[in-house]
Amino acid sequence: MIDLKTLRDDPEAVRASQRARGEDASLVDALLSADERRRSAVSRADNLRAEQKQFGKQVGKAKGEERDALLAQAKDLAAQVKEAEAEQSETDAELLRLQKAVSNVVEPDVPPGGEDDFAVLKHVGVPPEFDFEVKDHLELGNALRAFDMERGAKVSGARFYFLTGIGAQLELALLNMAAAQATAAGFTLVVPPVLVRPEIMDGTGFLGAHSSEVYRLEEDDAYLVGTSEVPLAGYHSGEILDFADGPARYAGWSTCFRREAGSYGKDTRGIIRVHQFNKLEMFVYCREEDSRDEHQRLLAWEEEMLAKIEVPYRVIDTAAGDLGSSAARKFDCEAWVPSQRTYRELTSTSNCTTFQARRLNTRYRDADGKTRFAATLNGTLATTRWIVAILENHQQADGSVRVPEAMRPFLGGLEVLEPK
Repeated sequence: MIDLKTLRDDPEAVRASQRARGEDASLVDALLSADERRRSAVSRADNLRAEQKQFGKQVGKAKGEERDALLAQAKDLAAQVKEAEAEQSETDAELLRLQKAVSNVVEPDVPPGGEDDFAVLKHVGVPPEFDFEVKDHLELGNALRAFDMERGAKVSGARFYFLTGIGAQLELALLNMAAAQATAAGFTLVVPPVLVRPEIMDGTGFLGAHSSEVYRLEEDDAYLVGTSEVPLAGYHSGEILDFADGPARYAGWSTCFRREAGSYGKDTRGIIRVHQFNKLEMFVYCREEDSRDEHQRLLAWEEEMLAKIEVPYRVIDTAAGDLGSSAARKFDCEAWVPSQRTYRELTSTSNCTTFQARRLNTRYRDADGKTRFAATLNGTLATTRWIVAILENHQQADGSVRVPEAMRPFLGGLEVLEPK
């Protein structure tokens, strides 16, 4: 949820954020009105309770007819208190509903617009030129016996798959390489649960506009996570953290589940957009004033991993209309995919400022001993989709694939993947 102090101090900044996202700016005025009604209701209830307390003292001292009269007035006052408390409860609920409806305030430098209005911040590497007919990752993977899409569909349905042989080894190599980098950088490695309670899924902001992407287990009243960001955001919910030694950094290794509703065309071929995959996700808690610098660190760690797989990529500043409701800013790293002659997302890193922490009541104590809401950030360090970029960029004329040098120790020293 957004900070109500920000809303009161600078409502136009919140309206501008909503407009940049392509969302309803009138929600800001509705939220302001709900905030005023709630504060008025709280004040009235507090005043009536104070009056009731004082009146109770008078009743205790009175006798006879005076006491009877005061008791009658006390009964009327109790009814007013009950009515005021009901009104306060109603205004609390309405304020919370509207507060949850307003997305995080985007940072000033975020490009306005939709999915195609991103800003390219830089290109790294040069797309390879091949003197033979380029194969896509599915052709290469089939020749290497790395994938089994047909049996995946037979067992689980469309866009499920088996990683087999070298495909399974590639994924484990990637994730182990990412885990080694994360732990060397001071992250605590975590294997979290992939089923979460509704309040945790809602707290991270995934039950809003994109709730159709989430798998729900109705009988268990639980959700399958699409990223370990969700359980890691809930890890410290309701707690007060200590940042005396710096941010709290976690790297979550988990299986992820997404419905991928609306995906079509080339996205549905192979393992680009699938319903289940594995991922190592960085997640950070820190002070809000440190969050922008921490965001740049997460991006640098992502680029360090991309350098290890030796693929050309670009970094984009995602437009406001393509941000999730929790993110104030998001950078994507997109790798070159030769068969499609375009860049495709491999990583993203988001600064969610205090948006998630407010919903999950995650705080820290500052130098003056005052509790403040923490900032949360997340960033992808490796995922199954990376196999697409590795196979296609390092393919050779005979259908073999060169293994990037940094990955070789995680594949038992293997230098080339040979077709079977």
